[in-house]
Amino acid sequence: MRARAFAIGATSSGAGKTILTLGILAALVRRGLRVQPFKCGPDFIDPSLHQVVTGVSSYNLDLRMMGPEQCRSLFFEKAETVDVVVLEGVMGLFDGGPASTAELAKLLGLPVYLVIDARSCAESAAAVLKGFETFDGDLHVAGAIFNRIGSDRHRELIERSVLQHCRTPVIGWMPRDDVFHLAQRHLGLHMGEEQSLDEEGVARFVTVVEQRLAVERLLVPVALPEMEQPKGQPASARKRRLVKIGVAEDRAFCFYYRQNFELLEKMGFALVPFSPLQDRGLPSDLAMLYFGGGYPELYGAQLAANQSFRAAVRRLFDHGLPIYGECGGFMYLCRQLIDHQGQHHDMVGIFPFATVMGRRLRRLGYRDVTLTRTALFGRTGDRLYGHEFHYSDLDDAGAGQEVVVDGWETCYRLDNNSLEGYTVGAALGSYVHLHFANTPEALDHLRQQLVG
Repeated sequence: MRARAFAIGATSSGAGKTILTLGILAALVRRGLRVQPFKCGPDFIDPSLHQVVTGVSSYNLDLRMMGPEQCRSLFFEKAETVDVVVLEGVMGLFDGGPASTAELAKLLGLPVYLVIDARSCAESAAAVLKGFETFDGDLHVAGAIFNRIGSDRHRELIERSVLQHCRTPVIGWMPRDDVFHLAQRHLGLHMGEEQSLDEEGVARFVTVVEQRLAVERLLVPVALPEMEQPKGQPASARKRRLVKIGVAEDRAFCFYYRQNFELLEKMGFALVPFSPLQDRGLPSDLAMLYFGGGYPELYGAQLAANQSFRAAVRRLFDHGLPIYGECGGFMYLCRQLIDHQGQHHDMVGIFPFATVMGRRLRRLGYRDVTLTRTALFGRTGDRLYGHEFHYSDLDDAGAGQEVVVDGWETCYRLDNNSLEGYTVGAALGSYVHLHFANTPEALDHLRQQLVG
């Protein structure tokens, strides 16, 4: 398969990789090309920004959570009908070891264009490029983009050093200019649906990208590795009677992997959106409620004030309806949320904990989950894969114990030997964001739990 496809990596986080990716995506769209964006790693925010710029869903590719074959399968499936495929990397190019941008680019056969922040250096920037182009002989670093160039003299110093010491061509010199700015907060950039991208600013930035970056150099066709097509259709994906799952979707609950939704739909689930911020009640005939992650801490007062909705959730729980909450969704299902200002907000109250926002990151990293007993997504001993990233924690000193306390117990044992996955009745809550690409049988089990 020959396609125009490439990855955008960086020397480190904060080098300007996301902003440059958005500018490149916008420039490609402006040329009338059909673009399919991807994001390396367990990020929820960057894919939402990709979607705003391109108008199509962006997908995560994560070697740790999904595994190599699932990453390849999704990549080729979505790349088949577009003109250009763009993969935005995560952190520095080699950060994350076996789950790094470099390893993913090698798996997919993608050339990498490296973003280098030249703000506080000159000739030394060439030494950085030299190190990255020689660090892994199996990786194709196809070009360099020097970001935050302060002047023509600054550029000349770097360019002379690069020509003398490096083999990688420079395809872009981006100025040190705040023409395009993305607001940030404790979990990173603002989500795309929050209109964090100013259209006028994007247009100006695209103009700068076209002037300072050789976009046409990115569009050279590359030979991608052959992908064996799946043989037949698995039984779990055949058409079945639709089962409705209610999904919380608004500004407070917006962290979902797009592929998880598609896997649910292939399993015969119909996803019915609702808003804990705006709705007064829930849709009818639901088999389960799904509260994803997001920013409940920013909307604590509004969520608490919507008492009729919280009561509706509680009534369904009391009648035995399965309910699943991840991270922010789990926080909403707890007794109380204590925000950054120390304000206490009453939540649904299914789990007897208060969640307390901290100033520092409490947990960050991949999580391999082993079920210690049968639950919504599997039986005792089954494995699940996910990621944690949160600033809040439980205030209950008993959290993490294996025994039943106040009607709750745990069903997850994580690979760091801690206990997680809190259950009360038919409800399951956890700080771990699960990805189901590598464990589709978990969704088959879910369906059996819901419909028998």
